[in-house]
Amino acid sequence: VEQVVRPTGLIDPELEVRPASTQVDDLLQEIHTTVATGDRVLVTTLTKRMAEDLTEYLSEHGVKVRYLHSDIDTVERVEIIRDLRLGEFDVLVGINLLREGLDMPEVSLVAILDADKEG
Repeated sequence: VEQVVRPTGLIDPELEVRPASTQVDDLLQEIHTTVATGDRVLVTTLTKRMAEDLTEYLSEHGVKVRYLHSDIDTVERVEIIRDLRLGEFDVLVGINLLREGLDMPEVSLVAILDADKEG
């Protein structure tokens, strides 16, 4: 295993690939583990509907979660990201979150659902 230290001093993150058939259950378990350490989680999905449905599912399982997608206006987007950083909730589910250029040291887990599909 090659470990690369970037010029910023940050170490490349650990990458783990899991089967799509158990991705939601795996995600829920990883969220509980991550949140227990006081860290936050980003989850990317392929569609708005999937982001909303996953948010509802996670909420029903006791996770403090919000979603973010193009139907949410700019002001509310900024508020949602601020609230995540402040710990108002622990998990942000969205589409293309990794394209946003987010710099959030509070986040220690990024989960990409259906990473093998185009979207």
